[in-house]
Amino acid sequence: MYEAFYGLTEKPFSIVPNPRLIYWGRMHRMAFAMLEFGVINHAGFVVITGEIGSGKTTLLRHLLTKFQNEVTTGVISNTPQGREELLRWIMMSFGLPIEGDYLDLFRRFQEFLQHQARQKRETILIMDEAQNLGLEALEQLRMLSNVNTEAAQVLQLILVGQPQLRNQLRSPQLEQFAQRVSVDFHLQALDKSEVANYIQFRLEAVGSRHRIFTEEACELVGKASRGIPRIINVLCDTAMVYGFSERAQIISPEMVQGVITDRQKYGVLSIGQAVG
Repeated sequence: MYEAFYGLTEKPFSIVPNPRLIYWGRMHRMAFAMLEFGVINHAGFVVITGEIGSGKTTLLRHLLTKFQNEVTTGVISNTPQGREELLRWIMMSFGLPIEGDYLDLFRRFQEFLQHQARQKRETILIMDEAQNLGLEALEQLRMLSNVNTEAAQVLQLILVGQPQLRNQLRSPQLEQFAQRVSVDFHLQALDKSEVANYIQFRLEAVGSRHRIFTEEACELVGKASRGIPRIINVLCDTAMVYGFSERAQIISPEMVQGVITDRQKYGVLSIGQAVG
């Protein structure tokens, strides 16, 4: 809509995860380093948590792209609960047949993992939105990881979720699970100094040759978004629509304030307290 007006090749602030537009702030660099460390060092369990919209899924996609030729991955983003339902979803994520009872499924899954090991390929199961898994499902994941031995780490598990996941893993019922977590990292929001850099990076990545958001507009976005990338994207994208409608080459703090006020008025988005 506004891309040509601002001289951009595509929308800079889409909320669809795009590994090409990752802003490598300090926290995102550290989170990805921990993910990469877990894969390279065959960590049994890796746990990455962060607030909604903090960029966890984008990091996962970048990880999958980087290691796509070296590992076999299954990704589950829903919340299967019972042990048989969970195992069926795991089988489907790897493209395996799901006919039969639990014992049939488990035997087939074991054979698959052993075959992968003989082929010298790593096998990684990624559970996105893992905070929605119940205690029983998390315990079932631990039981499935028993296919690993001291001599052979044939299955790695990466759990990604919101902060509640960390609280779940502190449950006494999951003590054995928690003991197997080799990598644990919490992805925090961008700090105030990074928000302006994030906005400018996204704009330059799609062709911008000058500063579109004023420093004051960036500060206002940072305060309202609390540094959460998805909210930054929503606010900036809408501000650029407002700017386009007014044929304004520069996004002012007044335009950003207008976006914030409208969204708070209609309850479309939960954002921080705006500057009045």
